[in-house]
Amino acid sequence: MNTTERLYYADSHLMEFDARVVHLTETPDGRSAVVLDRTAFYPSGGGQPTDTGTLNDARVVECVDLETEGVLHVVEDASLSDGQQVRGRVDWSRRLDHLQQHTGQHILSQAFVSLFAAPTRGFRMLEAVSEIDLELGGPSATRIEQAVDFANRIIWENRPLRIHHVTAAEAARMPLRKDSAREGELRVVEIDNFDLSPCGGTHAQRTGEVGLVAVRSWERAKGMTRVEFVAGGRALADYRRVNQIAREVASQFSAARDDSPELVRRLLAENKQLSRRLRALAEIAARVEADELLTTAQPLGGFRLISRVLEDRDADALKQLALALIAHPSVVALLGSRGTGDGTARLVFARAADAPGDMNVFLREACQTLGGRGGGRPDLAQGGGPRIDNLDAALDDAARRMADTTGDGS
Repeated sequence: MNTTERLYYADSHLMEFDARVVHLTETPDGRSAVVLDRTAFYPSGGGQPTDTGTLNDARVVECVDLETEGVLHVVEDASLSDGQQVRGRVDWSRRLDHLQQHTGQHILSQAFVSLFAAPTRGFRMLEAVSEIDLELGGPSATRIEQAVDFANRIIWENRPLRIHHVTAAEAARMPLRKDSAREGELRVVEIDNFDLSPCGGTHAQRTGEVGLVAVRSWERAKGMTRVEFVAGGRALADYRRVNQIAREVASQFSAARDDSPELVRRLLAENKQLSRRLRALAEIAARVEADELLTTAQPLGGFRLISRVLEDRDADALKQLALALIAHPSVVALLGSRGTGDGTARLVFARAADAPGDMNVFLREACQTLGGRGGGRPDLAQGGGPRIDNLDAALDDAARRMADTTGDGS
C-alpha cells in the first residue's frame, strides 16, 4: 500500500485539498475507513488528538496513523470507491485549537527549561485542557507564574515559526530541546531564537497566533510536576467560566467581584464559630436525651440496655448520643437510624466500661441483617446497610443476643 503524503507537515493552515482513494477498509469495530494518496488531516499522535472534517459529503470522525501504510480516515455515511477523487476539508476551529495548544506547549516547555532547567517528559492534549509533566524540583506558584509570564512574552513578540526537515546527523548538531527516538529524517519545529524541538504536530505560523497561555493548576504526580494549562481560545473560554463563577459568588454577597474572596474568608470564619457552638449545643442536647432514655432502660444481668430506633439521625448524631448514654455506669446502647434520605440504615452499638459484651461482634451480625457491614472496638462499633426495613429486627436480634450472654434471656 502506498504511503500517504502528509500535507500538514508542510502547511498546518492548509484546510482544503484534493486526493485519491487508494484503499477502502473497515476498522476492527466495523466502521468504514479509507486511505488516501495525500491528506491534510492530522492523525492522533504525539499527545495531539486527531483532526476531523469531510471527504466530499462523508464525515471524517477520526484519523489513525498507520506509519508506512499511510493515514487511515474513519468516515461516516460514506459512499466512496477505490480510485475516486475526493475533496477533503479539515475543520478549521478544531485545527486552530490544536495548533494553539501544541505551539503553546512548545513555548511553555521551553520557558521552564530556560528559567529552571526543567525538561518536559510528557504532554497530553485533553478535551478542555492540556497537561505537561516536568522535571521541576521545588515547584511553587511563584516559579510556575514566572514561566507563564516568560511564555506569554514570547507569544506577544509574535516570533515566526519555521519547519526544518533534517537528517539524524544534522539534528545531532542542533541544540534540540529534546531528543527523538525516530530514525531517518526528522521534522524540527523552530520558534525563532527560542526553541528547537523535533515534532510532527501542527503548529502556528507565528507565536502571536497562540494568543495567550495560562496555567490552571499544578501538582506533584509520580515524581514529576504536572502542570495543567490552556492556550488561545481555551484560555478565553476558561476566563469566561471563571469570571462568571466569580460574579455569581459576588452577587450572593451583593458585592463587587474582586471583594468576594475577603467576604468568603469572613463567612468561613463565622461558619467555624457557629459550627463550634452547634457542636456544644448538640452535646448538651445529647446528654438531656440520654437522661430521658435512661428512664426507659431495661435491666439485664447487672447492666441497663437501651435499644432504640431514631429517625433522621446521621452517624455522628447517633454516636454522640451513644457516648452520652455510656457515660453512665452499666449502660449498653444499641441505637439505629433510618438515615437522612440516602437509603441507608445506620447502627451504633456502645457500652460503658463496666458493662459486658463485645459491641464489635454484635454489630457485625446486625449489619449482616441490613445487608451491609461495619466494625469497631469492643466498647464502640458502628456500621449500617441498605435493608432499612430490617432495622427493627436487627436491633431486636442484637438485644436478644445481649440478654443471652448474661444468662437473662428467659
